[in-house]
Amino acid sequence: MKTNQNRIALITGGNRGLGLQTARELGRKGILVVLGVRNLESGMVAVKTLQAEGCQAETVEVDVGRRETYEGLYACLESRHARLDILVNNAGLWKESATSSSYVPGRNTTSTLPTEVLRETFETNFFGTVALTQRLLPLIRKSAAGRIVNVSSIMGSLTLHSEPKSSIYPHKVFAYDASKTALNAFTVHLAHELRDTRIKVNSAHPGWVKTDMGEEGADLEVSEGGKTSALLATLPDDGPTGGYFHLDQPLPW
Repeated sequence: MKTNQNRIALITGGNRGLGLQTARELGRKGILVVLGVRNLESGMVAVKTLQAEGCQAETVEVDVGRRETYEGLYACLESRHARLDILVNNAGLWKESATSSSYVPGRNTTSTLPTEVLRETFETNFFGTVALTQRLLPLIRKSAAGRIVNVSSIMGSLTLHSEPKSSIYPHKVFAYDASKTALNAFTVHLAHELRDTRIKVNSAHPGWVKTDMGEEGADLEVSEGGKTSALLATLPDDGPTGGYFHLDQPLPW
């Protein structure tokens, strides 16, 4: 794999939380990070923060849930850089706690989940992520060593959800969990299609992190949350593809 110098990485939802921390991790490695954001003003604030820390950073407008923003993103990346080396699909939603009056933490409310919550969650976490990746693949194919990281969650593991002794077994959040399971399927299928190329595709479980989504009860500080995505984004040529990882540890599907 070529050195990190002059490599280009796009991180969706890159202006805060896990996305910003992932950008910071990659920026420290000498990679130019492009923050994909819904609001350019907030993106510029994040860019200035990263630049003050010695990172190369830019921002570009994209809303994963709005396909009409994809063409502008593609044109911007193509005109500025002519390729894309790393795509970190970080943007995501957890709608249950915010929008569903039937959701109770620690209680399985699958039978009462409004279908509109399911649809909205999938639109960003799965359908939009798939569509954006497909649109950007021509630029990733121009990279000497493309890397695609789908930010999933341990909550997408059907194996662990089915095992009564697992830590996640009591915690069933249907829309979010199912969207991450679907995202993992995308990882497996895309990695298989690209298996004879130099592009690697993997799913990342960042851990339970103290972000707006993870909240204060989480195990990890935000400073730890970008490590898995950064590791998978900079895999060597002999690194894995089509896997599901927390740091360098594989997780069961």
